[in-house]
Amino acid sequence: MFLIGLLILSACENIELLDDRSDIERTWGEAVVALPPVGPDGPVLARMNDRQMQKQVAQYGPATRLPVVLYMHGCTGIGNFLFFERLTKAGFAVIVPDSLARQFRPLQCDPETQTGGFNRFVYEFRQTEIAYALDQMAKISWIDQRNLFLVGTSEGGVATALYRGHEFRARVITQWTCNGAPIVEGIAAPPHIPILSIVKAGDPWYGVDRTRGQQGHCGQFMDGRPHSRSIVIGGGARHDVYDSLENTEIIVRFLTEHRNG
Repeated sequence: MFLIGLLILSACENIELLDDRSDIERTWGEAVVALPPVGPDGPVLARMNDRQMQKQVAQYGPATRLPVVLYMHGCTGIGNFLFFERLTKAGFAVIVPDSLARQFRPLQCDPETQTGGFNRFVYEFRQTEIAYALDQMAKISWIDQRNLFLVGTSEGGVATALYRGHEFRARVITQWTCNGAPIVEGIAAPPHIPILSIVKAGDPWYGVDRTRGQQGHCGQFMDGRPHSRSIVIGGGARHDVYDSLENTEIIVRFLTEHRNG
């Protein structure tokens, strides 16, 4: 079922909806949702308003309240579907707003040269997407509002680090160093909220030949954050930390440890 959902999402990726939704509404309406399995069936992957998702939710029963991971994707769009599946098997639902569903949405990165920092207003877009998603999640009865988690990758990791709200029980920042220009530097989360950061030591996106001052890791900003941890992974010049099952399990354990009830 999860694979079928993935194929459907891929087929529908470039369909333009004929509606008058605002850009921020589109990021939510086109969000990808991964839901935990019911009985022998596997987890479900669908768009926010797809019939398949509504059918799965109906099987949970009216008293069900699911912990939710709000996942902020990287600069080129939604990926890491196997990670979403792993989260569902741990009992989490996953909601992934689609930033690229905006009608006006230039990239702030160039994946060919592995450089970023263009169209800097995109960083503000991502903050708004988190706030809007929270407003929408507050209206959904099957979401456990006491168990909201924020996970972000690369550009989404910047948004995860800099979002100032108290709504999330814990956060995970991946593929980002928390270093750089003032517009992206640091961690703005309240200090009592646990944060896990994971980045590769040789990440080419943050090399001295491509960036100014982005070397390092988020642990440099974790003083006074007693429940937070930074992991720097060695072994090659790669950006993706989800290419390792061990890294994925570290994230799942961290989220599970901070789940309430």
